[in-house]
Amino acid sequence: MREITYAEAIKEAMCEEMRKDERIILLGEDVGVYGGAFGVSRGMFEEFGGRRVRDTPISELAITGCAVGAAMTGLLPIVEIMFSDFITLAMEQLINQGAKNRFQFGGQGCVPMVLRAPGGSGTGAAEQHSQSLEAWVSNAPGLKVVIPSTPYDAKGLLKSAIYDPNPVVFLEQKLLYRTKGPVPEPSEDYLIPLGKADVKREGKDASLITYGRMVPRCLKAAEVLAGQGIDVEVLDIRTLVPLDREAVIQSAKKTGRVAVVYEACQTGGFGAEIVGVIASSEAFFYLDAPIKRLGGLDVPIPYNPHLEAQVVPSEEEIIACVKSLL
Repeated sequence: MREITYAEAIKEAMCEEMRKDERIILLGEDVGVYGGAFGVSRGMFEEFGGRRVRDTPISELAITGCAVGAAMTGLLPIVEIMFSDFITLAMEQLINQGAKNRFQFGGQGCVPMVLRAPGGSGTGAAEQHSQSLEAWVSNAPGLKVVIPSTPYDAKGLLKSAIYDPNPVVFLEQKLLYRTKGPVPEPSEDYLIPLGKADVKREGKDASLITYGRMVPRCLKAAEVLAGQGIDVEVLDIRTLVPLDREAVIQSAKKTGRVAVVYEACQTGGFGAEIVGVIASSEAFFYLDAPIKRLGGLDVPIPYNPHLEAQVVPSEEEIIACVKSLL
């Protein structure tokens, strides 16, 4: 199977579906001529034109409001917010309008839109361009939340998100954009359903339950631990909402020892929801140790690269966490 980057996989998903369905449009700041802040939409303006790939004014609230309205009237808009931090500026339309529409009209209407946004630290972009805010949007009923960790997952999940009748927040972690992985040829079309986790590595001694950028980091930690005779399972939840609770519970029951790893601030982070799922299920009675939660530090992201690297869980910290479970 060929290998392409995470960014290329996202672009392929958008282009392939836009060729099939003229209802799909892309909106955002610099997504057209410039090709997007991270180059994800490069070449799409030339193929689809300014009517379907639309450069917008610098107003996340207006961009998101336009997408909500367009979705309500029959289009399938994809919004690119330049940095996920700026979702804060779009919250009124995203949460008070888009997320609640289908419920408040008893299912008579729907808002099939995707809001794509690069998030996370590691690029030296400092406090206002490096946050991981997935817990905020996961707390809004009516939104679905996706964070893929591989090119294969990014393409398959985005295609499913485009046609979902609910608004989907699709978070792309910036350090993953240039990572490569196997993806089928465009002729081999595929979808990954929302709400389905994936065991990235089988194991029997402990479970690392994670998502996004922390998946490859957990996999590297698991390889190191394997060399020391410790067999670790890595479960990538892939979609936060809906959460594959059954996969989380089964992994916890299988190994009896669990660490939940995520990049966002530990306090109030989505990892606490995963812990809650395990603690309130039959998996609790299979545990041989208390569940560990390894999140980011509760600080704004520093600009200094040495300080920035200390904010999120490192491979060494993940290894130490697993050993403490044992």
